Amino acid sequence: MLNVINNLSLSKKIILICALCSTLPVAAIAALSNFTLYHTALLILLTLFLSILLSKVLTKSIKLGMQSLETGLLNFKDGELSSLLAYKNNDELGKLCQLYNQTAKQLRQEKQWIYQRELMLDKVLQSSPQALLLVNDNNIVVFSNLISRSLFNSATRLEGMQLSKLLENSPLQLTTAIEHGVDGLFNIEIENQDSETWHLATGEFLLNNQKHHLYIFKQLTRELSRQEVAVWKKVIRIISHELNNSLGPMSSMLHSAQLLANKVDEPRLARVFATIDERISHLTEFVQGYGKFAKLPQPQKTQINWQTTLNDLKNHWQFSYEIKNSHHELQADQAQLEQLLINLLKNAHESGSNITEIHIQVECVTQACVINVSDCGKGMSEQVMANALVPFYSTKSTGSGLGLALCREIAEAHQGHISLHNKIEGGLNVQISLPYS
Repeated sequence: MLNVINNLSLSKKIILICALCSTLPVAAIAALSNFTLYHTALLILLTLFLSILLSKVLTKSIKLGMQSLETGLLNFKDGELSSLLAYKNNDELGKLCQLYNQTAKQLRQEKQWIYQRELMLDKVLQSSPQALLLVNDNNIVVFSNLISRSLFNSATRLEGMQLSKLLENSPLQLTTAIEHGVDGLFNIEIENQDSETWHLATGEFLLNNQKHHLYIFKQLTRELSRQEVAVWKKVIRIISHELNNSLGPMSSMLHSAQLLANKVDEPRLARVFATIDERISHLTEFVQGYGKFAKLPQPQKTQINWQTTLNDLKNHWQFSYEIKNSHHELQADQAQLEQLLINLLKNAHESGSNITEIHIQVECVTQACVINVSDCGKGMSEQVMANALVPFYSTKSTGSGLGLALCREIAEAHQGHISLHNKIEGGLNVQISLPYS
């Protein structure tokens, strides 16, 4: 009996209590007043009917308030915070419903704020230059950004993939670094391209009471190259400064000596002074070339007209060219871009290639302008290609080792990239990629 009563709703319990509290006194009074059984039963039924009717009227607002709270809490359970309760009676349930509405408004504002933060965080992570990979305790990828797809050679999203499956198509050096799970540097060898240097940072933390592993990959190739070039530039500036300090007085003293030699009838002195003057001029030009590399100014970008630029170069160098998708506009430093092409054309002419096979192709793709300067010369050995972009490295007896280094410096000053490739049919292809921004 008690279980049945406990399972009743609150309003039915109130009706039951009202019915008992009203009929029991009436039954007692009828028994003491010697009412007949018929009149007693009739009186109890009438009292019972009136008490049930009255208690239903009195508990109607309670029932409505409880139903409103139940509906609201079900909405909370489903994550729905936009619905408010319409119950506004001035009683305890009304105050509870009012408190519920205030709580729902506050939670809705906090949810919108959290959602905006999540959108901003996702935007930052997706546009980050660092590759991010979050793996749960079951070795399933739960988050990755866009650059991580390129790192792992995947054309689709990485979320939901097993880490072991993901590493099947990844470079061996990358797989080894992840398996070791230790912070540090590693190199990725790419076919027909320069190797890339990456730094791996790892971490573990609990997310939803489950252990997760975070892998952060940062490419350091450009940064290391920048630091290397910065060191070379510092060395060049020191050497140039010392040489200039010596060349100036030497040139002045030579001029004075030539004036004195004019008063002496000795033809050999004129030849000696002419030789010294020639070597000083050559050394001055040599130092100025190095200084140009060491003090490359910031690019002053203007719109490049490829037709005009290449036609101007053809007045000095013999080559053929092709321009594709010229509707894309490249902003670059005109003088530096011409210097880059002149250096590459000079190398192509000195490669032993037939001048009719020296070719420049300019193709403006979606994100960058790609320039290919190719020849049919001897190409480069692996050792030469590995060091060709390093300052001072040259295979020519009279070379300064700054031509390709300056090309690399100009490309990187434009946030671009230069790479060298031997052609299958023989010869060398130098590719420069310059972004539009």
